[in-house]
Amino acid sequence: MPASFAATGTIEAGDQWWHAFESPGLNRAVEVALTDNFDLLATWDRLAQAEAIARREGAELYPRIDGQAEAARSRGASGNYTNAFSVGLVAGYEVDLWGRVRSLTRAALIDVDASAADVQTAALTLAAAVVETWNRLGAADEEIRLLQAQIETNRQVLELVTERFRQGVVQAADVLRQRQLVEQTEGLLRLAEQRRDVLRHQLAVLMGRPPRSELSALGFRIEDATLAMPGELPRTGVPSEVLQRRPDVRSAELGVIAQDERVWAAVAARYPRLSLAATVSTGGPRIEDVFRDFAASIAAGLTAPVFDGGELRAEADRNRALLSERVRAYGAAVLRALQEVEDAIVSEISQRAYLASLERQLELAAGVIDRTRASYLNGQLDYLRVLDALTSRQSLERTYLDARLELMLQRIRLHRAIAGPLELERPALAGIRRDAADTEPAAN
Repeated sequence: MPASFAATGTIEAGDQWWHAFESPGLNRAVEVALTDNFDLLATWDRLAQAEAIARREGAELYPRIDGQAEAARSRGASGNYTNAFSVGLVAGYEVDLWGRVRSLTRAALIDVDASAADVQTAALTLAAAVVETWNRLGAADEEIRLLQAQIETNRQVLELVTERFRQGVVQAADVLRQRQLVEQTEGLLRLAEQRRDVLRHQLAVLMGRPPRSELSALGFRIEDATLAMPGELPRTGVPSEVLQRRPDVRSAELGVIAQDERVWAAVAARYPRLSLAATVSTGGPRIEDVFRDFAASIAAGLTAPVFDGGELRAEADRNRALLSERVRAYGAAVLRALQEVEDAIVSEISQRAYLASLERQLELAAGVIDRTRASYLNGQLDYLRVLDALTSRQSLERTYLDARLELMLQRIRLHRAIAGPLELERPALAGIRRDAADTEPAAN
């Protein structure tokens, strides 16, 4: 492991790292998503399945006892009927000589922990998706306001150019170029409004609601979504700390351990098995005679594979190959986790420098517009120079907004890359309920 990351901050982000952006609406949106998102709820259900499998595997460590009851009536050649009643208990148990059952049980229990880590991974991914969508939505609203202001500016310039055309100072082509710029900016506005609506739909679905739902009933206004400006870098810690926190890395590690147990279970399946069986039964020709006389038996059996065509050896080899795959997948997960942190840090540092450059360019572009407009009004420059300065300035304004959004996205990715487990409330299982009088299942 490397000793440190490329950079780190001093501020502790905490488990609920999105609170650092100081947006009550965003906090509420993440809270609702972590409770109602259907993909996350399905991950909880997979955890419940893993727990049930672990209980099923563990049941083989104990004897199995079955009850039997039988009633029979037969007719002989003479035409007489004979009754027979019997009641009994049958117990069976496999002595785990080589640890096969214990290995499978341990593997299933480890799978439960891995599934719990998968729930945390899904929750962190969901939280990051909500925060990203919220900021993209805020950026879309800012872009709409920016384009509306640019349209107003372009229309004012159009009025100026049109008046100068009436005075015979400029040509008709200048008027048409400015009209084209107005139409182009209005087209960009339509696209920005489309992105805003799509992002609103996406946010609603992330929170487990239909796309066009009214979200104000959830405790916030979607119109309050804003593009945040990240502050100082959070404390990342050293690489080993990040790997210990990340649930996806933990899940990959547990996958290796569980598969190691299954390798031994597959090997142990090639060895003899010792089974014990016990039976207690009673019976008679009449029901009242059933419990008067008991019979009991106990037996032990040793079973060993003699010839199976190589099936058990092939299964053991398959499990060894799967273990090798899990080990390499774990290594890839470790490297991917480190790369995500490093990429986010380097990208944010570079993005901040790019933003500073754009700010200087905007200042210069404002000065260019002022001077070219004055020279144009004095007849010293043609209209194309004014148009070029105007479009350059407006393009820079939109680029600056996109760069701010990208900086925020890099911060979100950094938080996602270093985040640890969340405190989550486990939901109840879903299902269907059918009443006796109903003919259709009802959602429960």
